[in-house]
Order: sequence, then C-alpha cells, then structure tokens
Amino acid sequence: MQVLLSTTYFGPVQWYQKLHRADAVLIEQCESFQKQTYRNRCLIATTNGVQALTVPVERGSSSLIRDMRISDHGNWRHLHWMALQSAYGESPFFEYYQDDIRPFFEKRWDYLMDYNEAICQKMCELIDIEPKVERTSEFVLEPDNLADMRTAINPKHPVPDADFTPKPYYQVYAQKHGFMPNLSVLDLLFNMGPESVFYL
Repeated sequence: MQVLLSTTYFGPVQWYQKLHRADAVLIEQCESFQKQTYRNRCLIATTNGVQALTVPVERGSSSLIRDMRISDHGNWRHLHWMALQSAYGESPFFEYYQDDIRPFFEKRWDYLMDYNEAICQKMCELIDIEPKVERTSEFVLEPDNLADMRTAINPKHPVPDADFTPKPYYQVYAQKHGFMPNLSVLDLLFNMGPESVFYL
C-alpha cells in the first residue's frame, strides 16, 4: 500500500502508523498551507489535559507548504521545550530521549517542510522504523493507487480511519484524564520508549 500524507510537526501516532505500515509514502509539498492542522502543530498530554503546541509561520508571497517559512515570533522554541519538560519530565523515557529531541528547539530551520522532515527522520530512527519516504513534485489532484490521508489525519475534524484504532498505552496523566488517544508521537515515545514500535 502507498500512502499520501501531509507534512507534520511531531505528528500524531496515526500518522506514524501510516509511515510504518505503508510500502511507500509520499509527503505532499505542493499543497496550500492550512492553519490549525498537524502541519505545524502537535498535541501533548499535560496535567491539565491535551495541549496544542503550534509553530508560527510567516505568510510570504506563496502559500504552498514547501515555501512556508518558520517565524521566530514569540520565543516559541523555548516555550515548546519548557512545555515538553513540564508535561513529560516524569514520564519513563523522557530523560533517555531528551538529548535527541532538544536540538529541534535549539537550532533554527528556515522552512517548515525541512524542519518537519528532520523531525520525522529522527523520530523514525528513535522508534526504529525505516519507511520509504519521498516528497511530491507536483500537487496530487487525483491520487491513483494511493491512500490519500492528507485531510483525514486532522486534529479538529478527523475522518474515520478503518485501519487505525488507538490502543491504550501507559500515560503519565491517565489516572486523571483517562487515556488520551492519538497524541503526538512524542507522547508514545516518552511513555513507552523502545516498545513504541509495537503500537504502530
């Protein structure tokens, strides 16, 4: 099976499941940027429930995702890292992985696509999956022989996905909030460590 996905910022478990199970993955880089999606936001579990972390972007002459520049507005890198430390500092594997994750909040990337791609490569390395991933060369209007998940994996309006049923795993705040499904892959990694791959 081949899958067509949008780029994601520390994407949800569902996105990484597609990455792991597909024979090949195409990442759409010629679509228009859409706000309030996983393209520049991730969801984490905190003591107060689910929190969204959003990467600010600059609106330029082009609205294509491949041209979208990351904004330095609002000291967001520091705020995101502090939020992750606060949310996952007590999780079983945060200390083990923090040195792998911290550079994404210290180094600067110009383009959102490049940033997300670097994150994806590191997460695949840490989870121990080796997907075949390429970017599109033009906008895929009618995906033939491709499972199109570009709009289906969405934080606000997810489309039912027969191939994805969130399986509960250990979460730090489960006693307080119950299991919170399909959060950022960071939630899975920090809570389950090397066992993360079995949940994909």
